[in-house]
Amino acid sequence: MSLDLDLNKILIIDFGSQFTQLIARRVRELGVFSEIISHKKIKSKNINNSIKGIILSGGPLNVYDLKKYSFDKNIIQKKIPILGICFGHQILSKINGGRVKQSKHREFGLANILKKKSSPLTKNFFKKKHTKVWMSHADQVSKLPNNFKVIASSQNSKFAIVANELKKFYGVQFHPEVTHTDNGKILISNFIFSICKIRKNWSTKNQKIKLIKEVKTQVGNDKVICALSGGVDSSVVAQLLNKAIGKKLYCIFVNTGLLRKNEEKQVIATFKKKLKMNLIYVNAEKEFIKNLKNISDPEKKRKIIGNLFIKIFERYAKKIKNVKFLAQGTLYPDLIESKSVTGSKTSKIKSHHNVGGLPKKMKLKLVEPLKFLFKDEVRKLGLELNLSKEIITRHPFPGPGLAIRIPGIITNEKIKILKEADFYFIKALKDYGLYNKIWQAYAALLPVKTVGVMGDNRTYEYLCLLRAITSEDGMTADFYEFKKSFIQEISNKIVNSIRGINRVVYDVTSKPPSTIELE
Repeated sequence: MSLDLDLNKILIIDFGSQFTQLIARRVRELGVFSEIISHKKIKSKNINNSIKGIILSGGPLNVYDLKKYSFDKNIIQKKIPILGICFGHQILSKINGGRVKQSKHREFGLANILKKKSSPLTKNFFKKKHTKVWMSHADQVSKLPNNFKVIASSQNSKFAIVANELKKFYGVQFHPEVTHTDNGKILISNFIFSICKIRKNWSTKNQKIKLIKEVKTQVGNDKVICALSGGVDSSVVAQLLNKAIGKKLYCIFVNTGLLRKNEEKQVIATFKKKLKMNLIYVNAEKEFIKNLKNISDPEKKRKIIGNLFIKIFERYAKKIKNVKFLAQGTLYPDLIESKSVTGSKTSKIKSHHNVGGLPKKMKLKLVEPLKFLFKDEVRKLGLELNLSKEIITRHPFPGPGLAIRIPGIITNEKIKILKEADFYFIKALKDYGLYNKIWQAYAALLPVKTVGVMGDNRTYEYLCLLRAITSEDGMTADFYEFKKSFIQEISNKIVNSIRGINRVVYDVTSKPPSTIELE
């Protein structure tokens, strides 16, 4: 899939918004293919007949600071419908002759917008004459271009929704892609179907057939190796290739000793015994723990785990003769965030959780069938490929595994304690029907010992932290609000069942300002 893909699509031009991926997902959820490209990379000459609509994203830039952004203005001459969101709304107005200035009153959070005129963009969008939307801006359009009209206004944004119906140019100062905006999906749907006139062309069922065919074409009769972790992404990749090339696929599963309790048994039972794949199991627990001895710095942990993983993977991969391809579970967000496919500048928070990657010495060609799919699409594809719900609904698990859930120095004792605590927590979530309501949940073992009393005895043991968050994409997250009785029950279970823990705390920090993982 690329910009010249012969599939009608919505092109999303990214100006660095944290919500750009959400725009793409909303479009795909409506059954239409969408693709993201940086404002720095897109040129009018690249706009072909497959592009039926363009969405300009928000971003941290200022329209009046020309040095900080680039945009080929000839794109608006292509007679293609355009929807500008937040910054996209401002730049669309600016290019067409309007004015943008710094707002007297910034708008961040929920705002009420009032309907002024009707438009195909806002059909069924308003609740009576008004609706709640999510604002996030310090600049605003101060003068509309000629032939634009006001569709809706807020208290601080006179031009909250604007339109040039003749050219099919539309601008919204708010973010319809976020769930906080009432009926935001309806507005996007109106743009796609009523204005751009695109028919539904995107589903995981269709993608399954297409991707299997593409893998067969790419690989031919050659062998492929795949690093299988048992996580959703690598599992779907493995099963997709299994359907496409069968016994020409060789999966290597490296047990780092940092997996969840009994995880290695589940992987072997599913992929080797049930699905009959060529699975090479490598028990490298001792090697990983040895290399992590006395290491407390989180970045050093990641590097040690990542480099050792590649070394071991390469060692066993070399035993398979005449291999030409390496399969990886790269997703669309990985391309956007890690490889900067959008060209957006982002701060480095920490190195990517995924370990492994292509060993340079192996000189293998990459097979990345999921690289234009989002996580929710991968899960749906997995179900289409007949993978169990147990695998497909698994919470995200970082590449370094439990290593980053044990801040400080890692020991066998700590790993054993944490595996048990995490097991009890996840089991309780499943028993109470909460597991699938939560994006990610885990237990962590903090490098803190506290005094406790059990019976008549004094204890001095570790503190266990529980974390459970709700999210749509992992970019932002809120903590899950458990009932007090559940927290009490799981706390008692962990403390009473596991020697080494005498205190349990629950993390109620959202992202931002925190991250989902501790390290």
